[in-house]
Amino acid sequence: MDGFNGILDKIYSMTALSDIIADPSYLIMYALAFLLLYLGIVRKYEPLLLIPIAFGVLIANFPGGEMGVVQASPEGLVTLPDGSSACIWDMSLHEIAHELGIMNYLYYALIKTGLLPPIIFLGVGALTDFGPMLRNLKLAIFGAAAQFGIFAVLIISLALGFTPKEAASLGIIGGADGPTAIFTTIKLAPHLLGPIAIAAYSYMALVPVIIPLVVKCLCTKKELMINMKEMDRLYPPKNEIKNMRAAKIIFPIAVTTIVAILTPTAVPLIGMLMFGNLIREIGSDTGRLYDVASNGLMNVATIFLGLCVGATMTAEAFLDWQTIGIIVGGFFAFALSIASGIIMVKIWNIFAKKKINPLVGATGLSAVPMASRVCNGISTKYDPKNHVLNYCMASNISGVIGSAVAAGVLISLLG
Repeated sequence: MDGFNGILDKIYSMTALSDIIADPSYLIMYALAFLLLYLGIVRKYEPLLLIPIAFGVLIANFPGGEMGVVQASPEGLVTLPDGSSACIWDMSLHEIAHELGIMNYLYYALIKTGLLPPIIFLGVGALTDFGPMLRNLKLAIFGAAAQFGIFAVLIISLALGFTPKEAASLGIIGGADGPTAIFTTIKLAPHLLGPIAIAAYSYMALVPVIIPLVVKCLCTKKELMINMKEMDRLYPPKNEIKNMRAAKIIFPIAVTTIVAILTPTAVPLIGMLMFGNLIREIGSDTGRLYDVASNGLMNVATIFLGLCVGATMTAEAFLDWQTIGIIVGGFFAFALSIASGIIMVKIWNIFAKKKINPLVGATGLSAVPMASRVCNGISTKYDPKNHVLNYCMASNISGVIGSAVAAGVLISLLG
């Protein structure tokens, strides 16, 4: 009987049950993972991003699985399984894999180096049509106005005790662009990467909930029924681009050059975004490059980015008051970005004859194209014939550029 009990004890000790029972915080992380999986699978909120992140959270929180990312201190020190410390930058990749597990190998090779966010931007550029923005160039100003949320939350975070680098990483959530938030946080506050990435992607996934909430608080029915096509008929554009194909090819080259001169630290993101767009617009001559950037490469990068970001969300790293502050602050950054775009439209309408639907301002954040689709749905709810999708895309696309430039400015000032 003693031998049988010994076998049972041995079987029990080889499972993760004893550790989970001893530390209930693991159960909280499982609940978070299941919630994110539900949002991605059932509610279909950004499933391509949310499902890998959620699964990363799940596998990172099984004791003994060695799939959680071990964050290095500002000096680069990590704690090894035997309790000793080592400088992560002195360890080769195969040593990291051997000592800390395969997920740490992927994280320090792909995420910590800043490799994957620019690759994601390459794919985003290849999938983006800048035509709506070029046809309605004045609407790009609302994409710039929406970046107010980033700097407002930065100031508030400083007042609450966050360091300038942490506050900047928290504020960038307001740009509603996951890769930009990750890239900025890697540069400024890598120890906050997990909660900031989760907040950024979760709020991006909740765009269909957050935008209608802010719009309902700030906009009247009369404003939401402004018909942009009717405004174009009453006040037709004075200057139209005659050769749109040439403009689309020149645009990414010009933007890259200007940004590189004014904000060099934004080039890794803006440069890759514009290169991806350039190979799209050139056409058949770069068709194979476009196909790789928009499909295979983008998909591989998304898988590893999601899993690695999720794996940073261990119970030790996530369950503290600072993380809660990031989640709350991220919501305000997101909501303020939407609100600032709407308010900018309201100010514009006071002085302009050609009125603009406030929904155009609500899409000044970077959640492309979900934000535009959501706002178009709100518009057609009040008037089935009032489609504002193309106008919203003009502001929405400019928001992608604006958030990347804002990230470059913050990195330049604080990095």
